[in-house]
Amino acid sequence: MISREILQIAMEQSAEDIGCKTEDFLKSGNVIVPFHLGKKARKYLKEPIIANFVSYGNNVVAAAAEDVRDTVAEYVNKYEFYHLFETPNMHWLSERLAGSGYKICFMAEYFLPDTNRLRPLSCDYETRILEQRDFENLYLPEWGNALCKDRKQLDILGVGAYEDGKLIGLAGCSADCERMWQIGVDVLPEYRKNGIASALTGRLAVEILERGKVPFYCSAWSNIRSARNAVKSGFVPAWVEMTVKPESVVNEMNGMQNGY
Repeated sequence: MISREILQIAMEQSAEDIGCKTEDFLKSGNVIVPFHLGKKARKYLKEPIIANFVSYGNNVVAAAAEDVRDTVAEYVNKYEFYHLFETPNMHWLSERLAGSGYKICFMAEYFLPDTNRLRPLSCDYETRILEQRDFENLYLPEWGNALCKDRKQLDILGVGAYEDGKLIGLAGCSADCERMWQIGVDVLPEYRKNGIASALTGRLAVEILERGKVPFYCSAWSNIRSARNAVKSGFVPAWVEMTVKPESVVNEMNGMQNGY
């Protein structure tokens, strides 16, 4: 189970990220608030954010800009909260947002450690604890999930797996907020399916907890390999999010011009 303290910290962070109250996530009914990115929000969250839908499994808390508030309210009250994150219902929202120049952008599932199951797992390779100074020459495409070149200052702890001195797997964590550090992991293709990812993820999570921080892990719903790694490492699903951004931002991410 997720301990009450860990879950409370995560909900407090989510409240800071969207501008609601922590207790809103525990209510039986859905909650709609004006979107506000707090001063202690996760550092990688970038405005403009038109709306963000967050659920910890009890309801949906929707934070929305003023010009889409009525649309968001109608959507939230139209379907069961757990159907708000799936098609065909999302098409209803998408069609109405399009008229204002907005699109659904990000969808993700977040995991927190199960304190009864989390433990370092073994693998057949040497593992080492790495600190920020050890990452200097590791900002390479093969380690793009474990480390972030654009936010080097936040990459502060990691665990590497080695074969004959060669780095073959890396789990790194980013200090994305004051009390929570996010884990990402990469393993070279030829070494996958050997338990390396889960060994690195689990050990890094334990190291993070020992430093008084809460580890968290993010995965797209469709990334089964990543979700399996989270579960094997001792994490369990904790919350989900769906974010709305301007159409121009989404198109830029897709490398599109003028929507084409």
